[in-house]
Amino acid sequence: MEIVSGSKLQKIFHDHWASIYPKHKNKIRPAIIDNVTKMLACRSNNMGFHQYTCPQCNYTVIVHHSCKSRFCSSCGKKATDNWIAKNSRILPTTTWQHITFTMPSQFWEFFWLNRHLFGFIPAIAANTIISIAKKKNVIPGIFLAIHTFSRDADRNVHIHLSATNGGISKNLKRWIPIFYHHQIIKSMWKYSIVKLFREQYQKGLLKLPKELNHIKDYKAFNSWLNIYYNKKWVVHLQKSSNNHRTNIDYIGKYLKRPPIGETRIKNYDGNSVTFEYLDHYDRIKKTMTLSAQEFITRLISHIHDRYFRIIRYFGFLANRVRAKLLPIVYGFFAIVPTIKNPFSWRDLIIISMHYDPLLCPNCHNHLQLSNMVFTKNNFQLLRETIINKK
Repeated sequence: MEIVSGSKLQKIFHDHWASIYPKHKNKIRPAIIDNVTKMLACRSNNMGFHQYTCPQCNYTVIVHHSCKSRFCSSCGKKATDNWIAKNSRILPTTTWQHITFTMPSQFWEFFWLNRHLFGFIPAIAANTIISIAKKKNVIPGIFLAIHTFSRDADRNVHIHLSATNGGISKNLKRWIPIFYHHQIIKSMWKYSIVKLFREQYQKGLLKLPKELNHIKDYKAFNSWLNIYYNKKWVVHLQKSSNNHRTNIDYIGKYLKRPPIGETRIKNYDGNSVTFEYLDHYDRIKKTMTLSAQEFITRLISHIHDRYFRIIRYFGFLANRVRAKLLPIVYGFFAIVPTIKNPFSWRDLIIISMHYDPLLCPNCHNHLQLSNMVFTKNNFQLLRETIINKK
């Protein structure tokens, strides 16, 4: 028996990646190659496996290794479930407010031409909250995720942020409530984003989109920026909530999943892909059909470079201070944190499918590990995938 989890996304890439890669390999970023290769090989013989055998009847189960890429739909789901389980026990059970930071669509292309810009905007979003709290001598808790896609997997750069509606006083003696004013946050956010573009242009570090080729100096670029600075920006503040599970789930769904989840892919005929999405404007579920190659191109553009951190922590949750400050926060709310190991593949099967894959169906003994085979490197996997598809 083999435990293998083939996905719709994996099938689409299996059918078309071998024809896309050779044509565009000089333009495809290494991170894309790494993540697609891992996803293609996920839970196949190329990734290796663990073999479990019943000591009595020799019934055997082969469990193929997963790729652990956040681009992979099944591995991304597992990573998200583990993050939610872990942080539901780490993050304080207090009132949180969720805030979405967006920007004009005319700015999105800058990020694809200048990928280093992605590294700036998480801190810009967090600092709007930190600055407001600092005026009240308070240290809040903040965690956020950067998002680069909309519901139809097209480009849309924005931030999903969660902040405590309170924080630790500067003397670390008490918890002080905070109210976040929508207009102040929005004004700080859009000023800081435009300032970032101005500074990057002045340093010669900003490549402009083709439609701005007519801009030749800072004065002209600043005039163009001012047009969109004065447009309507959307910063959405959800109603504050003290429902701990809701607070964790909110940001959890934006973490390590690919732009299109498995359940949203409604049809694949070998040439085109039809998927479902919720229209942001009228809140109606719609479908879109793209050629398989266009679908793949749209998805892989959202793969971040290696070591890029989608999730960031600030305030008393920042890595450099959390060991000192989190216990103080726990003390304010009489929280006793618990530690739970991450979900294993076995846990997830038991939870979702209600059976133990390591229990022999014949004699009900627990299966024992009898063999292990480990993965080949990415280059070999990629080469074999392409050769096998010719």
